Amino acid sequence: MKKYLSILILGLAAVSTQAQDATDGLRYAQDNLNGTARFRAMGGAFGALGGDFSSLNVNPAGSAIFTNNQAALTLSSVNTTNRSNYFGEKYNENDNTFDLNQVGGIWIFKDTSEKTGWNKIALGLNYENANLFDNSVFYRGHNGNSVANYFTSYANGIPLSTITGNNFEDLYYNEQQAYLGYEGFIINPGAGNTYTSNVTGANNFYQENTIVSTGYNGKLSFNAAVSYKDKYYIGLNLNSHFTDFNRHTSFYEDYQDAPGHNNNAGLQALRFSNDLTTYGSGFSFQLGGIAKLTKEFRVGLAYESPTWYSLKDELLQTLAVRTAEQGDFYADPDIKIIYPTYKLQTPSRYTGSLAYVFGTKGLISVDYSMKDYSNTRFKPKAEFTTANAQMADLFDTSGELRVGGEYKVKKWSFRGGYRFEKSPYKNDAVMSDLNAYSAGLGYSFGDTKIDVSYTKARRDYQQSSFSQGLTDSATINQRNHNVSLTVIFEL
Repeated sequence: MKKYLSILILGLAAVSTQAQDATDGLRYAQDNLNGTARFRAMGGAFGALGGDFSSLNVNPAGSAIFTNNQAALTLSSVNTTNRSNYFGEKYNENDNTFDLNQVGGIWIFKDTSEKTGWNKIALGLNYENANLFDNSVFYRGHNGNSVANYFTSYANGIPLSTITGNNFEDLYYNEQQAYLGYEGFIINPGAGNTYTSNVTGANNFYQENTIVSTGYNGKLSFNAAVSYKDKYYIGLNLNSHFTDFNRHTSFYEDYQDAPGHNNNAGLQALRFSNDLTTYGSGFSFQLGGIAKLTKEFRVGLAYESPTWYSLKDELLQTLAVRTAEQGDFYADPDIKIIYPTYKLQTPSRYTGSLAYVFGTKGLISVDYSMKDYSNTRFKPKAEFTTANAQMADLFDTSGELRVGGEYKVKKWSFRGGYRFEKSPYKNDAVMSDLNAYSAGLGYSFGDTKIDVSYTKARRDYQQSSFSQGLTDSATINQRNHNVSLTVIFEL
């Protein structure tokens, strides 16, 4: 029966300036296109239209377009395919998720006297899953760099007495990683607080990495909007955000294929696993306006503030090591890293919209949004200097174009849409632009309506195993397929 040398990290850790990086900030700064089936079918282009629950997330003035009290509920089925390529070796991974994506209600209060021109007040409450984190990625291949470089990158400059002379819970994150590398026989101390790899052989190290994410980023919007003479609409959202993110990564490396490797001495294989849980809440607000310039032509303008998050991380790391002399060993100091609460501020967004309505027959709508991802910030800034500098250097302003159309035939509605989102990175080789196509239809039973939609989105990105030391990446071709069903009730 095999034994494993395992270093399980469980207990309190000191504040670290290294635990978060740019990908952690981007996770909460980006939103997926979710919401009602009609919204999705038309590519989310509702900033000048309103009259849909998900339109409130683009322009809060949209609730004043409603003519009656309504309630809606949306269910979604999401299929994600990730095709990986790591040093020429390819692999496919699939995920399927079923989700309650949206639920909300709108209440309309009309003033029929029209003495002041302010003839309608709308109050709304809407929940949407702003981002679904469920995803699985796997890649494998042979690499010339070893995971030992990850541990040496953290360890260099740290005295050996710091690593061996302190309790694990009293170490900073970089010192904890050095501790793992040293206790796991992966790195050796040298002169001048430097460390070298204990891996024998050169190049052709076999590696595989599994990344499994689950969780969600929910958004609850409290909406109020007013209508002036049914021509001008102004709205406000107060948004409460809450998130629960879980990620398991398991990186494996062995040296049997490495030229010059000694099978009779030293390190033979290892598995380094990380289990991260992030949870917390946040707040944002939105302001917007819609104007009917003519009976057919409408314009909209909206502002979404930064989201101010308060987050907490818990990290469990496991290192299993096999050596020729001692075989497979297992050790368990039973320590968990629980970080103090920290802040994250995501960037604001501006959206301009145009729409043309062909009477009761159909419409065409276009939205364009701008968001500067380089403004993403962790706080306190003094404790996240490296991560904030990394985001300012890597991220860029991203533009998003949404186009949608609808055509009605009696009780049927036929819809289509397109969405383009520029990469949030200055170098789009890290993450490509996003392209999405959508279609859908709806049927009205009178007081009840049913809408369905299908969306296909594609984006490629580079997935690194680690943020430093071993940064060689796999190319991931990601394809998302979403089917949504919305039921709407007039109250």
